[in-house]
Amino acid sequence: MTALHLILAQAPAATAGEVVANESLWDLTLKGGWIMIPLALLAIVSIYIFFERIFAISQAAHEDNDFMQKIKNFIHAGQIDEARQLCKNTNSPSSRMIDKGISRIGRPMNDVLIAVENVGNIEISKLEKGFSWLATTAAGAPMIGFLGTVTGMVQAFMALAGAGSSANVTVLSQGIYEALVTTVAGLIVGIIAMFAYNFLSSRVKKVMNKLENSTMEFMDLLNEPAK
Repeated sequence: MTALHLILAQAPAATAGEVVANESLWDLTLKGGWIMIPLALLAIVSIYIFFERIFAISQAAHEDNDFMQKIKNFIHAGQIDEARQLCKNTNSPSSRMIDKGISRIGRPMNDVLIAVENVGNIEISKLEKGFSWLATTAAGAPMIGFLGTVTGMVQAFMALAGAGSSANVTVLSQGIYEALVTTVAGLIVGIIAMFAYNFLSSRVKKVMNKLENSTMEFMDLLNEPAK
């Protein structure tokens, strides 16, 4: 066989390879079939929750370093109304906790502590809004991807059975594309949601530690003798 014959024989394979190489990300996504729709919705909502919670947690973590000192000065001076007004003017979980504690001054210390802790629990619950969605997405997205794997393989074998003796790789390609693309997409969405959940949880724990420190500082303040 001459060199010309070899080039002509290899030309169709090269053309097919170029077609595959020129597949865009969007084209591959479309090959994933309808399973890509719920995965896309999970990804969009998870990304929105992540950035919205980042903003909310950052706001909660930011506080005036002199806040507790001002509260201490007001309480020692007997200016309870001024202390509560400062709490209301300071938009933070700590200020709302301290305001509740100040409103309970004069009651048994255990009642004050319980009131403060209850507000703290409510504030933490607010910060964790949407976390259940991220946790569900982290576990559910790979399962949806695996569902696409199964439906894709079923489609491939149905196409193979329908093709009969003329079956080839092209007949199987659509089903195999769907199986592989949905698996990859499900894993990507699940991994993103898992890292987002863990990152946000660590940020909330830092805020929780600050709230616990504020609670202890406030309770120590109430136990201090007036100067």
